[in-house]
Amino acid sequence: MSLIRLKNNALDNLTSFEGSASLGDMVFISSAVASASSSIEFTLGDYKEYKFFFVNMHPATDDVFFQFNFSSDNGSNYNVTKTTTAFYSFHQESDASSGLTYWSSGDLAQSTGFQRLTQGTGNNNDECVSGVMQIFNPSSTTFVKHFISNCCDYTSNDMNTNAYFAGYANTTSALTNIKFQMSSGNIDDGKILMFGLN
Repeated sequence: MSLIRLKNNALDNLTSFEGSASLGDMVFISSAVASASSSIEFTLGDYKEYKFFFVNMHPATDDVFFQFNFSSDNGSNYNVTKTTTAFYSFHQESDASSGLTYWSSGDLAQSTGFQRLTQGTGNNNDECVSGVMQIFNPSSTTFVKHFISNCCDYTSNDMNTNAYFAGYANTTSALTNIKFQMSSGNIDDGKILMFGLN
C-alpha cells in the first residue's frame, strides 16, 4: 500500500493526489472562513462520506469547546439525538502532567445537545484547534449515521490534547445540515473545508 501525499500544500487549492488514490475519490465541495462568526453551517447531500478539515479554529472566548450538531429539517433545528464516546491524550507544556483517559463528561447518551470535539481551547493569540471529522452516509433513510473525529488543541491551561470522538446520530431520517460553533462566544478565526467521497 503506497502512501498518499497531498500536492499544492493547501487543501483548498488541492489539484491532485500522489499515491494509490485519485482526486476523483474525494471531491472538494466548499469551505468557510470564520471571522468573529457565531457558527459555521454546511449543507449535506448524497455523498456516502463527508470529511471536514478544521484549520486553526481560534475562539474569541477562553476555555471553550469546539462542537457540532446535525439538522434533519434543512437547518431549522439542530437537535438530532446522538450517542457518542470520547477519549483523549494530554501533555502540559510544563511537563507537570500527561496521560491518556476516557472522557466521561465529553460523551453523550441519547442527547440532542451539541457534541464537543475538543477540550477547553484557549483564546490567546497562539491557541487554536485543528483536526478532522468524518460522517458516513448521512442521507440514508434506513440506518443510523456514524461519525468519527480527531482534533488537537492548545488548551487554556497550556496543554496539548488529542481528542478522539465517535458515535452515531440515532435517526433514520436523512441528515441535511451540520453546524459548528464554540460552546460560548464566537469563532474568532479559522477555516473549515468540506469534501465528499463516494
